[in-house]
Amino acid sequence: MSKMAEIKRNTIRDIIAAKGQRKLVTLTAYTTPVAEILDRHCDLLLVGDSVGMVLHGMKDTTAVTLDMMIMHGKAVMRGSQKALVVVDLPFGSCEESPQVAYRSALRLMQETGCQAVKIEYNKFAAQTVEFLVERGIPVVGHIGLRPQYLNVDGGYRVAGKTDESKRELVQNAKQMAAAGCFAIVLEGVVSHIAGEVTHAVPVPTIGIGASTECDGQILVTDDMLGMFPRTPKFVRRYANLMETIDSAVKQYADDVKDQSFPSENEMYGVSR
Repeated sequence: MSKMAEIKRNTIRDIIAAKGQRKLVTLTAYTTPVAEILDRHCDLLLVGDSVGMVLHGMKDTTAVTLDMMIMHGKAVMRGSQKALVVVDLPFGSCEESPQVAYRSALRLMQETGCQAVKIEYNKFAAQTVEFLVERGIPVVGHIGLRPQYLNVDGGYRVAGKTDESKRELVQNAKQMAAAGCFAIVLEGVVSHIAGEVTHAVPVPTIGIGASTECDGQILVTDDMLGMFPRTPKFVRRYANLMETIDSAVKQYADDVKDQSFPSENEMYGVSR
C-alpha cells in the first residue's frame, strides 16, 4: 500500500524566494476549523493580535496577552499543514528589552510550534529583531500604521503622506530587513510609497491597505468574509457571512417555535 504524499510546510526560504516571482497570499487565522480551510490557499497564516477585537470583543489590540496568542497559535497549528504560521508578539511582550522579547518569542514558538513571530516597528525594533534572529527565531516586521501604538500615534493614521513620513518608512523597512526580518508587513501606507518601500528591500513586503506593488497581501479573514457591519476602506468583501448566519439562525428559531425541528428523521427511536 502506497503512503499518501507528505504535505510539506512552507519555509522561510520559500517565502523569500517568492519576491519578484509570485504574489504571496496571506490571511489571519485564530481557530482550527478556519485554519484548515485557509491552509489550502495561503502561503502564510498570521495569528494576529487582531484576535482581541475579532473574537474577544476588545476595542483595540493593546489588551491582548501572550497567553491568548499562545492559545490561538496552538489552534491554528492544529488546523494547518502547508502554510507557514506567524504569531504576533502582543503589546508589552517585547518592548522592554531584547531579552524579554526573546523569552516571549521562545514561549510562542515552543508552546505553539509556529514558524515565526511578528513585531511592530519601534525605535529599538531592529536591535530586538537581530537579537531574536541570532538565537534562531525568525521574525516578520511590521511598519506603517501600528495598531499597538495607536495611543502614542494618535489613532489609526495612514503612513507616507509627507516626505518625512516617506523617508521614515523606507528607512524603517531597510533597518528591519538588515536586522534579519524575512518579510515585512506594510499597513496603511500610501500606495506609491508602498511600492518604493517594496523595491528598497530584498525581502518580501506584505500589504494591508497598501499597494498591489507589495509582494503579497493580507486581510483580516473576518473582514473579507463580511462578519462585521463595517469594514475598512482597503477591505474587499468576498462574502456576507453575517447576513447568512443571521438568516440561518432566524430560520432555526422559527423551526423550534413552530415545532418543525426536530423532525422524526432527526430524533432517535426505540430499536425493536
